[in-house]
Amino acid sequence: MDKIYGRKPILDALDSDIVFEKIYILKQNSKILDQIIARAQAKNIKIDFVDKRFFDNIDINHQGLMAEVKSFEYTDIKDLAKATRLIILDKIEDPHNLGAIIRSAESFGFEGVIIPDRRSASVNPTVYKTSAGAISNMKVARVKNLTRTIKDLKEEGFWVYGLAGEAEESLPNVDLKGKVCLVVGNEGKGISRLVRDNCDMLINIPILGKVNSLNASVAAGIAIYEVLRQNGFH
Repeated sequence: MDKIYGRKPILDALDSDIVFEKIYILKQNSKILDQIIARAQAKNIKIDFVDKRFFDNIDINHQGLMAEVKSFEYTDIKDLAKATRLIILDKIEDPHNLGAIIRSAESFGFEGVIIPDRRSASVNPTVYKTSAGAISNMKVARVKNLTRTIKDLKEEGFWVYGLAGEAEESLPNVDLKGKVCLVVGNEGKGISRLVRDNCDMLINIPILGKVNSLNASVAAGIAIYEVLRQNGFH
C-alpha cells in the first residue's frame, strides 16, 4: 500500500484510476479540501477525520491530508513500444528528482519513464508529492537492464539521446523529431558507461553562467521541453 500526502496530489489522484483505501483528513477551511471530500464521497472512499496528533510523526508537507492507496503498478516495458517520446533515468536516486522529472515529462507530452529496478529511486510518497499528481497519469516501467532496453527501443525506431555536459553536440542543434528517447544520468556520476556507449548521440545543454552543471531534474525538464518544441508542440 502506498501513501499520498497533500491537497493537489490527492485531488489529482482522485481523478485517475488509482484505487483508494482511505483518506485521513485534518478538518480545515479549504475549497480544495471540500472538493476532495465531495469526490471521495462520490467514489465511496472511506474518510477518517483526525486531529493534529495523527500527523505529528510524518516528516513531509502533508497539508493535513493523507491517502492510503493501492501500491503503484509499474508498466511493462512492452507497453511503451508504440510510444513516441520516452525518458530513461539512469540511476536517479533522489525521489524529489524522480518526481520532478515525471512532472515535466507528463506536462510536455512524454508517454513513459523508464528506470532500473536497482540503485534507483522508486515511486514513493515523495514522488507522489513532488510530481504534483502527474504520477497518476504517467506510465513508469522498471527494467533489469537499461542497455538491453535501449537496444530494444532502437529496434522499435527510437533515437536515443543521452544528456552529458561534456558532449560536443548542443541540444538546440540536434534534430529531436520523431521517436525520441532521452537519457538522464545519476545526480553525481552522470550516465553509466554501457548506457552511454549505446546512446545514438550525447548532447549538452549550453550554459552561459559560471556554474557548469545543472540539477538532473532541471536538465531533464529543459531537454523534454526542447523535444516538444521541435515537434511543433504536438
